[in-house]
Amino acid sequence: QVHLVESGGGFVQAGDSVRLSCVASGRTFSDSLPGWFRQAPGKEREFVAVIGWRDASPLYADSVKGRFTISRDDANNTVVYLQMTNLKPEDTALYHCATTSFSKLGCTSDRDFGSWGQGTQVTVSS
Repeated sequence: QVHLVESGGGFVQAGDSVRLSCVASGRTFSDSLPGWFRQAPGKEREFVAVIGWRDASPLYADSVKGRFTISRDDANNTVVYLQMTNLKPEDTALYHCATTSFSKLGCTSDRDFGSWGQGTQVTVSS
């Protein structure tokens, strides 16, 4: 079982950039696909991004496409990042990382992901 810990959130201004990190322990990301979800107060948890694999490119929610980039530390395969640029107030949420199996490549439902971290809060003021 992989244990995930997110960090990097905070209080920022609209237009700022933030990089979130998710560190895995117990297991690496070498046998799973890590992704990011977020949940704003009073809203359902929503998909943000998932790492690509082989010829498959990363997937992004339409709301973050062109502004957010998911990547991982290939050297150790224990850290996945979410680089967020041009942040907007509507990006305010608790951001979680989670993993899914290779057989779920292309899936963006949170039901297909397991091993959730506790989350890191990002608050964007206008």
